[in-house]
Amino acid sequence: MPVVKLSFGGLVAQSFGFVFANLGLFFHLVTIPWIASLAIRLLGSTMPRDSLMPMLIEKAVDIVPTVMFMVAWQRVVLLGPNRVRLPGLGWSPRETAYLLHLIKIGGFTFVLLAAFVLTLGNIDPETLAAGAALDPEVARKQALAAPIGAGFTVSIILALRVSYGLAATAVDEPFSPRLSWAHSRGNAWTIIGVLFLIFLTGALATTMATLVVLGLTRGVLGAADSAAIITWTAAILVSYGGTAVAATAQALIFRDLLGWREGAPMRTLS
Repeated sequence: MPVVKLSFGGLVAQSFGFVFANLGLFFHLVTIPWIASLAIRLLGSTMPRDSLMPMLIEKAVDIVPTVMFMVAWQRVVLLGPNRVRLPGLGWSPRETAYLLHLIKIGGFTFVLLAAFVLTLGNIDPETLAAGAALDPEVARKQALAAPIGAGFTVSIILALRVSYGLAATAVDEPFSPRLSWAHSRGNAWTIIGVLFLIFLTGALATTMATLVVLGLTRGVLGAADSAAIITWTAAILVSYGGTAVAATAQALIFRDLLGWREGAPMRTLS
């Protein structure tokens, strides 16, 4: 039996509750990363969109402002608001360690995603329609991509389980995915379920914000570039809101599983 049994509903409620109770602080901390992510999105829009690779490159670059925000937000959760500097004003060894930890957790998943995209290449949606003649080239691509897609799905599950360890790095505690795995025994599916639900909710909220704002701005501004910029601005902000909830959940899981308190020794494995 695990020393601590995490509560699925409790973690979800606390994570959303913390963010909504600290919206003023959220807007304070997210402003610079939000602007940086919007600038990256605007630069990305100038790249050819004949494949998904430009989008992957854009997401890879966008991890920098995301890391800045996540470090600051998880420090707020664990240390309080008075111990946090504004993200984006500097890059310290703490952010470097956090980025390296994040790469250890999600780097393989990102590589599999890139391999999946490269393997599929460009596929005409009409060839996938019901009743359409099966293109041998499309069939070959799908056969090659299927095991990569399966590996990608498994890697996401594994990454979700150990991702709470990022909160340790945010407060300068030496930690690794191996330790995250060991400390999560008995709570693995609760952690995976909580984080999956939060990320899924964030993705749905971002999609809804995109559709609603795009519809409103196109109705007022027409199909102008300004409508797209306003839509990206709103969608990125909502996306950061989802990131804040996920980062809160990771920090709470770390605190509960390890019994972490500043200046006190963490719970060891029995």
